[in-house]
Amino acid sequence: MFDDFQEQKKTLLGQLENLDGLARRVGAHSLAARVQGDVIEKLASGRFHLVVVGEFNHGKTTFVNALLGEAVLSVGVTPTTAVIHHIVYGEEKSARRVHADGTSEAVPFEHVRDFAVGAERAGEELSYLEVAYPAPLLQDDIVLVDTPGVNDLSLTRAEITYGYIPRSDAVLFVLDAGQPLKESERQFLQHQLIEKSRDKIVFVVAKTDIWSPAEKEEALLYVRGRLGELLDAPPVFAVSSQAALAGDAEASGLPALTQHLQRFLAEERGQLMLRNAAHAGLGAADVLSRGVDARQRAAAFTSEQLTRRIELLEQDLKGHTETIESRRLAIREEVGSIKAWARRDLDRFCDDVLAQLPGLLERSSGEDLKQHLGPFLEHAFRRWAEAETAEIAGALEKLAERMVALAREDASDVGRRVGDAMGAELKAPKIEVDRFAYDVGIFAVLSVGMGVLFANALLGGILLAAAPALALWNRGRTEHEIKKRALELAPVVLRETAAKVGPQIDQMVEESAEHLDNWVQTAGQELHREVIEVLQAVQQEKSSGDQDVEAERVRCAELASDLGQLIATLTDFRANLAKEPPEAAS
Repeated sequence: MFDDFQEQKKTLLGQLENLDGLARRVGAHSLAARVQGDVIEKLASGRFHLVVVGEFNHGKTTFVNALLGEAVLSVGVTPTTAVIHHIVYGEEKSARRVHADGTSEAVPFEHVRDFAVGAERAGEELSYLEVAYPAPLLQDDIVLVDTPGVNDLSLTRAEITYGYIPRSDAVLFVLDAGQPLKESERQFLQHQLIEKSRDKIVFVVAKTDIWSPAEKEEALLYVRGRLGELLDAPPVFAVSSQAALAGDAEASGLPALTQHLQRFLAEERGQLMLRNAAHAGLGAADVLSRGVDARQRAAAFTSEQLTRRIELLEQDLKGHTETIESRRLAIREEVGSIKAWARRDLDRFCDDVLAQLPGLLERSSGEDLKQHLGPFLEHAFRRWAEAETAEIAGALEKLAERMVALAREDASDVGRRVGDAMGAELKAPKIEVDRFAYDVGIFAVLSVGMGVLFANALLGGILLAAAPALALWNRGRTEHEIKKRALELAPVVLRETAAKVGPQIDQMVEESAEHLDNWVQTAGQELHREVIEVLQAVQQEKSSGDQDVEAERVRCAELASDLGQLIATLTDFRANLAKEPPEAAS
């Protein structure tokens, strides 16, 4: 299946390159640049990210080494993976550290193990360490991401949980054969991982060397049963990393796992990647058909007639720009309203929690407050944030739908006016939102953004930092003093957290609005700009004496024929992707 995906990807890239070439032959160079940058390069550089997650001392990094075929990364009995590692394919072994600001610098490969230490390096804000290694598994555009232990309560751990996991293509959750599925793991899976990545979790039981053949069958049955309480038919693989590193592939269990991963990535993630690229290609081809039509009609015009029509279209574009600006103003006003009521909701949430606090303290013992006040505040904040995110997403979705409807109406008017300028009826472009791009632009920004919010402001921020204070302030105090101190400290913790959450919400909404704003501008000006660009190309050819009217008509007929064949090919390609492969059906 993975070989089939790579072949399909190669075929589609070839068709998209043909589309790029056609656009340049027509004279639609801006459209060609968009096809090249937004579709071809995105598909060509698309990588699959496998994020390895698990509690520390469960053999995560040893498992990653086993996948690589060599002990590349450092392992130990204490939390060692403090710096996130991206392992990518490279003919030669190399490494570079990538900083939070996007800059990077080379690191001697023999120093890779220095970055696996118990704490972040002082004074260094590393985003991740990229390690290039010639492992066969990585040749198929796969990136392995080795992460800190999920029970290592640090900012890095929170960044993994809420930053990398939602963007991964598959999550490899590593369990320890000696203590499979502890309660802490079950809680993490149920409350953090499954709700975000239910359809892409693969479970790996490491250190299976400790089981006898009889114990292995019984233990795997137990693990699958426990996991089955959380999700349906969980994929579980028993792996001996030590056997893999010793060269015993059959005893390691790795071949079955890697085959499953390649099939999963090809069928699930790969097909989605191909469908979206094919859809984007068809959308660009539909736009290009207007350019071919304009070029056909321009063949009979003189240079003076072309100049007048270009001037008419530029004037109309200027007038239409005012309409676009009114749409953009409406977006900004709506976004301002969303941010305002989100801030009001945040203030009300804090007020409500603090209003409940005296009653909660009255009903609780000092021991309860010691153990549960910090988690209570964190849980309350999380529940509010999840509900608020859903409400914000709904408001942004309605705003986007309104803008799409208005853009369709505008496109119809533009098509009529451009057609009048060309002296013939010109079909208006289709205005639609690619479903995948829409989801990424509006909803993934929210989910990932809210994850960063939690990482910075909750799990890795002030509430976590306050937990020790909330747990220890009671030493040598009476229960009355404990409750009094709780009543003083909890509001401070809550308000300071809210002060960090508010700007993060604003940023999420602004990022989503920016996607929509860019789309409105592109959709609103696309037909004008493409027709003007094509007419200018024809005019330049006429001015230089390179164009013969009859030869141009023949050329346009060839362009229309080639474009029609390309559209048919892309349509068939996309239709075939929707068909279930025989292996899956059986």
